[in-house]
Amino acid sequence: MSEVIPRHVLCVLSSDPGLAEIERIAAGFGGFVLDREYSEAEPDPRMPGAFEASMAAASFDEEDWAAVESHHTVAYLLSMPMMRELAADTSRRLLAATAALLRAGAGAVKNESSGITHGRDRWLALADLAADAKDEELASALVAAWVKRPIYDGHVLYSCGMHLLGAPEVEIEVEEAQLTDDGLPDLVAQLDTLATYLLTDPRASEIEDGAGFRMTEDAPRRLLRTGPCDRYDEDDFFFNPYGYVRLTHSE
Repeated sequence: MSEVIPRHVLCVLSSDPGLAEIERIAAGFGGFVLDREYSEAEPDPRMPGAFEASMAAASFDEEDWAAVESHHTVAYLLSMPMMRELAADTSRRLLAATAALLRAGAGAVKNESSGITHGRDRWLALADLAADAKDEELASALVAAWVKRPIYDGHVLYSCGMHLLGAPEVEIEVEEAQLTDDGLPDLVAQLDTLATYLLTDPRASEIEDGAGFRMTEDAPRRLLRTGPCDRYDEDDFFFNPYGYVRLTHSE
């Protein structure tokens, strides 16, 4: 097990509020601080491209893109390094802080630690869902908020961001023929089911390489493979010290 301890790095674009007010709002949710080295009270011309690469197309509308184009401030907020048992609660509080920043006038937000962003309406909806949720519903909201998926490497679909919730990344072996408009949603649903299982079922901490797994009671038996994170270096924000759990074909 790696000794790396994950943390959130949140990029907040704004015209008003400025850096001091962003810092004040975030601090009110406990443990979130402004990175003074990289935050700037001036626009960054790289931001449209950076947001486009962070799945913005999934939920951005014209107003979201306008906010990115017209920003005057770039703030980077940091969580404390998160011990595994505190990660989900920290992520829930940061989601609430994100909503508060947007309601205070911030224009756009993306997570540098998983490479995901959402449009304003999507962020607010996820924060509202997580505010009163528990167990599987809370896990689902946090995965939707912070975990980038699906990503395809030619062999598996995989996630990036489960380390922010204290869990391994989730992966599923696929064949290219499955990546159709009809097939992909089901594959993503399987990823999400596995992610929710890892976050909520006590048995998940005892998964062994080669263990059997069923998505539902009447579903075919599949195998789970586990391994270390080898996609990213340990100094990469995306690195997951808890490794991965991969859903493979049946025996």
